[in-house]
Amino acid sequence: MTDTAVAGVRTAARLDRLPPTRRHRRMTLLVGVGAFFDLYEIFLGGVLAAVLADSWGLGPTAKSWVIAAGFLGMFAGANVLSVLADRLGRRRMFLVNLGAYALFSLLSAFAPDLGTLLALRFLAGLGLGAELVLVDTYLAEFLPRAVRGRYLAYAYTVGFLGVPVAALLGARLVAGERLLGLDGWRWLLIAGALGAAFLQVMRRTLPESPRWLAVRGREAEAEVIVRRLEDEAAAESGGTLPSVPETVDVPERRVPLGEMFRGTYRRRTVMWWIFQVLQTVGYYGFGSLAPVVLTAKGHTVTDSLLYAALSYCGYPLGSALSVPLIDRIERRTLIIVSALGIAGCGMAFGFASAPWAIVAFGVLLTVCSNVFSNAFHVYQTEIFPTGLRSSAIGIAYSLSRLTSVVLPFVALGVLAALGPVGVFTGSAALMVLLCLDVALLGPRTTGRSLERI
Repeated sequence: MTDTAVAGVRTAARLDRLPPTRRHRRMTLLVGVGAFFDLYEIFLGGVLAAVLADSWGLGPTAKSWVIAAGFLGMFAGANVLSVLADRLGRRRMFLVNLGAYALFSLLSAFAPDLGTLLALRFLAGLGLGAELVLVDTYLAEFLPRAVRGRYLAYAYTVGFLGVPVAALLGARLVAGERLLGLDGWRWLLIAGALGAAFLQVMRRTLPESPRWLAVRGREAEAEVIVRRLEDEAAAESGGTLPSVPETVDVPERRVPLGEMFRGTYRRRTVMWWIFQVLQTVGYYGFGSLAPVVLTAKGHTVTDSLLYAALSYCGYPLGSALSVPLIDRIERRTLIIVSALGIAGCGMAFGFASAPWAIVAFGVLLTVCSNVFSNAFHVYQTEIFPTGLRSSAIGIAYSLSRLTSVVLPFVALGVLAALGPVGVFTGSAALMVLLCLDVALLGPRTTGRSLERI
């Protein structure tokens, strides 16, 4: 075993045996707030499509492009920035992606026409494309294995507040008067840009991932960060830390990108690519299309945004519900059970016509969605090694964004031909296929170290 491999093994073992500290919680908060903007953007496409359909006279194809433009940028960004994160570092890409998103989101708020808006939404999505990939990768590499799932779920609980907040802001701003000479939808874009810019400044205090540094041969830098974490943990606990195990797991190493298509990782890659395509329809389909589906049911734009906002309250509730479950139930099992919940509640939402039923089934669907989401976000960090983790997750994740580009064109066509019931019945069938994919091809991971998995 080389000196670099030995250092990497000991770095991982030292991180995994630490008790959680204030620094771990602060990292979780700063990283989780970044997920807020990714999820805010996902909702925003549906709001803009519903609002601009009237004010700009958009047809079905133009509305689809309003939703799809941001996702197309996220597809490109997930491929490029996630691979660069394995080459240049997690922290550096954290700063690049939010900075680009803040700039282009602010510029899109002043777009004079549809073409300019679509181009700027694409560029904003490009900047944000690797955000959730980096959230998962960074926290998984820092957090002790005993709390890895729970703390990632905390991070997403913070992030998912962005969905109902954006919906409530959307309903209020769209229904209200112009503010300082600007339409309400433009202020939604400005708010996202300013919030992301502020968070980027706060994230400059984050350290680089010691696991990544060790794999890249930068042991001295990794040692400084790990030693600081150990000193803080000892000071907070008021005692000695658990000893580093003498027998530790298989060492991490630099891994070429092609490794994801060989040996054990080939099966996992195939499973996860299939998963990401299928989960997009069931999960992101509701979040991005709900306002358009509700207007197709005959509700006004304002009422549709209100019902969607109330339904989206299930996102943070589901995320919070996942916290006590995620480290107690095998991740693979939790994914399958919650996916079946999405399928059933989605069909009920499609049939619902009364406002109370729309909101009730919408909340149940979003609760199931975020138990599902938190479980799979933890799961994907565990099935690939450090040298490949960001790239493998990012490339698979980009497929979900590419599916999100196609989704509005297909879904709005199905909506026009078969109505909301047809849309959600098809979505339910795809979620059942997803369950089979994970059950047959997915490994068990709960409670095991990243290196051993």
